[in-house]
Amino acid sequence: MLAEGIIVGLANHTILIAKDGSERSIEDSAAPIRNSTGEIIGTVLVFHDVTEARRLSKQLTWQATHDELTGLFNRRGFEAQLAELLVTVDSPSVLCYLDLDQFKLVNDTCGHAAGDLLLQQVTDSLNNQVRITDVVARLGGDEFAILLRQCSLEFARRIANLMCQSLREQRFVWGEHSFAVGVSIGIVEITPETRSLTTVLAAADAACYAAKEAGRNRIHVYRTDDLVLSRQRDEQQWCLRIDQALEAHRFQLYHQPIARVDEIDGVRTHTELLVRMLGEKGKIIPPMAFIPAAERYHRMAKIDEWVILHFLAELSRQGGNLDGLYNINLSGASLNDEEFLTFLKAQLIQKSVDATKICFEITETAAISNLHRVTTFMKSLKQLGCQFALDDFGSGMSSFRYLKQLPVDYIKIDGDFVQKLNEPVNQAIVQSICSIGQAMDVQIVAERVENLATAAQLRALGVDYVQGYGIARPSPFGSL
Repeated sequence: MLAEGIIVGLANHTILIAKDGSERSIEDSAAPIRNSTGEIIGTVLVFHDVTEARRLSKQLTWQATHDELTGLFNRRGFEAQLAELLVTVDSPSVLCYLDLDQFKLVNDTCGHAAGDLLLQQVTDSLNNQVRITDVVARLGGDEFAILLRQCSLEFARRIANLMCQSLREQRFVWGEHSFAVGVSIGIVEITPETRSLTTVLAAADAACYAAKEAGRNRIHVYRTDDLVLSRQRDEQQWCLRIDQALEAHRFQLYHQPIARVDEIDGVRTHTELLVRMLGEKGKIIPPMAFIPAAERYHRMAKIDEWVILHFLAELSRQGGNLDGLYNINLSGASLNDEEFLTFLKAQLIQKSVDATKICFEITETAAISNLHRVTTFMKSLKQLGCQFALDDFGSGMSSFRYLKQLPVDYIKIDGDFVQKLNEPVNQAIVQSICSIGQAMDVQIVAERVENLATAAQLRALGVDYVQGYGIARPSPFGSL
């Protein structure tokens, strides 16, 4: 200041250290004092204490890039670390994408406090498995990511396997509850040729999903020629096509009759509604081509809503009368969505529909995945008069155990048993299902019946209704 005659200050983040070692953050300036002729005759030196302001600023900066619960980087902070690595990478590194298994069960059973403690314990376990130069992050919910700097793919695989083993050997205990907790890990290699942050994150997420599909609590290494990941990419494309079809009204209602087994040639008054998607050129697309993608990318509730609205619209066009019983499929996503239940009840009431003529079909898998919520859903609609059918029965491991808790009116036997009815074991399974149905006063429906000989055999075993190509093929609903 004396040399230049101007006001100056030291650089930011200046600290004063007292004799006792305590530190104060300051902002400082030095200004000249001049006499009437402009001559410098002194100096004003100002220290402004900004310790608390800088502490708060540092805290806000930390909170913007870190997860408060675990102390790990959050998604924003992790992506910044990854982006920096992609710019400077000169040797292979590895990104691991982790998804906890059973976390939702802990949260739903014991509450969020238990879930938070589990996340903290998992954080400690992960930190103990990595080096100080590596980056561990919680991306949100039960998803974590680890950036292994300057690490070979083989070494990363070993670390990931150790993480799986470590978590598998631990049990999370909360009160009287004890849970086995695992982790699914997707691994993708980062090389000097890797440039896109979005691409590498998507690849790691896809590999993690592949690990979960393969049975959970395992790892999956991303490869560009991976058939599993190729199928996932196909599903992503289907997801876009589903959105476009919903916007362009390119879905169509079909139906397939269900016949009484002792009146196969009689009048068909019982039918199941089906949905088909139309391609851009009007070609019919079967459900199994797009349903897996709709389930994976959370589009099933929208499709279910479309079916309900267009079923009611078609009824209105035909005069509003329900002649017979109509089965309507509901996905697991809709069963677990309180807003969908509100929408459904409102539609049935507003349109003055005879709810006793509607039977909602739910799969056994969807029913037992969240038994309490599904049971509540069913009871709420049964108050309006709706009926329920349990579809694909027998495909689960605990069918009979859960059956008595569900207020169902129909049981639809899984089609695999019907198509292989010549096997004695399958005959015994079908007969046992029929016996249980009779004891519970529940009607039994066999699906995928391909010929009249099978229908006759099912009748002898105690089946009440049959459905399949041997009875009637699906056709547009408007032709009913």
